[in-house]
Formats: sequence, structure tokens, C-alpha cells
Amino acid sequence: MSDGPLVYAYLMRHEKPELITKTLVEKHVAHLEDLDDAGKLVLCGPFKDFKGGMVVVKAGSADEARRIAESDPFVKSGFESYELRTWELANRENRYLL
Repeated sequence: MSDGPLVYAYLMRHEKPELITKTLVEKHVAHLEDLDDAGKLVLCGPFKDFKGGMVVVKAGSADEARRIAESDPFVKSGFESYELRTWELANRENRYLL
């Protein structure tokens, strides 16, 4: 188990595509920029083969990660729903969790 914040992914799915506007996209991007400025954003982006996207964040708890996801303008507006997942990074340094 690693020290420090855990990594969470919130997977988003389009629910009400009629709600998308340029202003909503700009608010979503501002949310991502704020997360990045706070050192919480790991990576993000839309899926090419699915109507939705993923945001990976560092958070101290699942509750904090949930608050981050629910403050995302895409989620807050009802444009997208989300599922939260705790992500355990596997890499060479941790021997791919062996």
C-alpha cells in the first residue's frame, strides 16, 4: 500500500446530450484546470469509442474523490453521470503489483 493520496477514476457517461453547450464545456475545462493547479489531476479525456470520458484524480479518500466528481460541471448539470473507481497503479517500480 502506498503512502499519500489514493488515485481515483471517475468514469462519465453522456446522459442528456441536449444539455451540452460551449459554456458548459468551458466550465468543465476550468474545473480540470483547477484540479491540475491543485496537484490533484492525474489525467483526463474523452473516450473515442464511447460517449463519455474519464478523469483520474489524487484524493485523500473516496468521499473527497466523490466531491470532486460531483463538482464537475458535466456531472453537476446532469449532462453526464459517473461511476467512481479506486485505481491501483501497476508499474515497473512496484513489479506490476506482484
